[in-house]
Amino acid sequence: MSLQICIMSPEGVFWNEEVTEVILPTNTGQIGILSNHTPLITALDIGVMLVRFQGNWTNLILMGGFALIKNNKVTILVNEAEFASNVDADKAQQELMEAEEAFNKAETPTEKIKSNLTFKRARARFQASKA
Repeated sequence: MSLQICIMSPEGVFWNEEVTEVILPTNTGQIGILSNHTPLITALDIGVMLVRFQGNWTNLILMGGFALIKNNKVTILVNEAEFASNVDADKAQQELMEAEEAFNKAETPTEKIKSNLTFKRARARFQASKA
């Protein structure tokens, strides 16, 4: 049995395929989804989503959002999504170091929040590029 996964961003449908398994980055940790999963709505964190597609694992980077799992369909609404295969590992590492430095230098609460989001995004891109 399989799952139909549809990832949508503000630009439109990002990916719509039949997959075997999904591991989502939720706000409370990772969650695995197999066919016949109980219905669920969950918030998604900025992070790496793993998908078993055509027998192989594929990594995608999600920039926060929500997922609805129901009737072997996984509908994902995100601010932004990216295939890990499109990420340059060296550039991702440089962005991560810069984001960490900016976070450590942030002084005001607003700067901390903004730099934390930038850091999470950079970390997700770096992790995905190394997988």
